[in-house]
Amino acid sequence: MSQSVKFADDALINDARVVAEVQSRSLASQITHWARIGRAIERSGSFDYARLSRVLAGAVETTILTAEEKAVWSEQFLAKMSESGPDEDAFFAELRASGKAVGLNAAGKVVTLDISPEA
Repeated sequence: MSQSVKFADDALINDARVVAEVQSRSLASQITHWARIGRAIERSGSFDYARLSRVLAGAVETTILTAEEKAVWSEQFLAKMSESGPDEDAFFAELRASGKAVGLNAAGKVVTLDISPEA
């Protein structure tokens, strides 16, 4: 029975399209294939999602993970690190508003933000 699923991860969908074409699968078949692989890994004796969750929470070191768990940890860690948190968003908004922000231009030279803070 077919069911619709909405994915918020455009990169996943784009990657699946590319691989689906190479593998002569439909997009839905490719995503189903990847889901089955993920399910098999989680069900295998060498994958412990509870242990992975403890590592992601910072409770234990990554050295306890199996190779399969490290692959999942790495992907989830990188995804989390690419998201900004509310404190980070507030900090940069305040920095921009202060007119004291600096950065690098395309040539790698330090530039300052050339605006005056609003009164």
